[in-house]
Amino acid sequence: MTGQGEQGAGVLRLVALSEEPIDAAAVVASVEDAGAGGVVSFTGVVRDSDGGRAVSALEYVAHPQALDALRSVAQAVADDFPVRALAAVHRTGVLAVGDVAVVVAAAAAHRGEAFEAARRLIDDLKASVPIWKRQVFATGEPEWVGTP
Repeated sequence: MTGQGEQGAGVLRLVALSEEPIDAAAVVASVEDAGAGGVVSFTGVVRDSDGGRAVSALEYVAHPQALDALRSVAQAVADDFPVRALAAVHRTGVLAVGDVAVVVAAAAAHRGEAFEAARRLIDDLKASVPIWKRQVFATGEPEWVGTP
């Protein structure tokens, strides 16, 4: 995987922004842990419509400090949940319908903890990491989503 990010043996196993396609299986594999009885992942994929309008592509643009914000979000989840490992990778650049835009994974001793941590990780990532989305509709009309 290219792009900005980090990999390590601690709880935050993989936190990155990537201009290259994301290998969802590799993100999930990064949280493997012998003490984890539950591993949960979420993969966000570019869909072909939004609000009843056909979408042809998306572009994700990250603020220069988006990676720091992503690390902070992941660390907050690690601090609040008894997880063994977490991972979060978000694409930047132009994506086509069907491309993977984001993958998060959480490993915990029990499935409930893994589900809760993964849900919180993706929700907080989308709510507070400064990555903006520009949709291009089939008509050619662009629309920015989630910008300040």
